[in-house]
Amino acid sequence: MSGPPVQSVLRALDLLKELNRQRHTTVDQLHRATDLPKPTIMRLLGTLTTAGLVAKGERGLGYRITSQVATLSSGFHGGPLVAEAGRAWAVDLTRRLKWPVAIAVPDQGRVVISVSTMADSAVSPFHATVGVRFSLVTRAIGRAYLAYCPEEERQILLRLLAASPDPEDNPPNLERVVQGMVAMVRRQGYAQRDPKVEPRNSNTVAVPIMLGESVAGTLGLSYFRSVVSHAVLADQLVPALQEASRQITASMERLQQGQARSA
Repeated sequence: MSGPPVQSVLRALDLLKELNRQRHTTVDQLHRATDLPKPTIMRLLGTLTTAGLVAKGERGLGYRITSQVATLSSGFHGGPLVAEAGRAWAVDLTRRLKWPVAIAVPDQGRVVISVSTMADSAVSPFHATVGVRFSLVTRAIGRAYLAYCPEEERQILLRLLAASPDPEDNPPNLERVVQGMVAMVRRQGYAQRDPKVEPRNSNTVAVPIMLGESVAGTLGLSYFRSVVSHAVLADQLVPALQEASRQITASMERLQQGQARSA
């Protein structure tokens, strides 16, 4: 690095990330989330508005990101194989079931969302989660990974979790908690979010996406608890996720074969 980071740029990026997590965000909400002074937030919002990345919310209430934000990622062509193979299947699930779907991949002792269809769902409990990291211990998309990854990998992940200061990653009696969770997920064939995790009015169900003996990622669907009964979950949502997972695995295998032929 040629010099110290430009703090104003870092603050603007932090603000933009927070705006991206909500449909509409007020200055008070941004202040609580970022700890930035309100006058600083107002100046940054003015700059981002001038750049076309942020606009006033409906009826002048709060702020929201604009479609111009998508141009910031237009030069990115990377991403894991599971995202490339799974994106169309995630979109298809949301089209048929209406609920938002996400694909997560491992990331340093957590999982990170690499694909999300929340923008395509009119009944999403959340707004934007791409790039957000979630716990392996309490979140459905993390639990599905930890429950089905090879035992050797699970032991490495347990050591990472044990070193974490975050109680969501490292609760008391970590090994016993994980052992019970893994047994429950494997018995059910799917994972759900820890019921103590907020927001409690919604839930997520997730299954692993396998590639050989490894877990390439996890496939999760979020819904409102008041709308989806256990019967609907078990008879409709879980089978649809499991079938999509199998199709994503097949797509990954075809992509790998194509890459091998062209190498």
